[in-house]
Amino acid sequence: MSNTTLKPTEGEMEILQVLWEKGNCTVREVHEALDKKDSGYTTTLKLMQIMHEKGLVDRDTSSKTHIYKALVNKETTQQHLVKKMIDNVFNGSAARLVMQALGNKSASKEEIDLIKEYLDKLENK
Repeated sequence: MSNTTLKPTEGEMEILQVLWEKGNCTVREVHEALDKKDSGYTTTLKLMQIMHEKGLVDRDTSSKTHIYKALVNKETTQQHLVKKMIDNVFNGSAARLVMQALGNKSASKEEIDLIKEYLDKLENK
């Protein structure tokens, strides 16, 4: 199964976010970045080992401390997950997703300006 068809779990997404933000990391660095009081280091280690088996991350074992890096692209993963959410939760309607997202959280003026700019670009295509 290719990593593009995988659906990362919530915990795996949290780890991927750390790797996307920080780049290559040890398990310890990821665990500290997650700052989870309710789970231990070994939980993070096990999850990252599973992610390696699934093809979501790669690890460099050339030194004593293994270094992990994301194998999946952030934008591609986000697009895949949003598409699945639109299809499964919003009955295929991107408009419903956007209205729900904007209705639940007040967007900043900068965010609204970015959305307007994006919509203008779509309209002018």
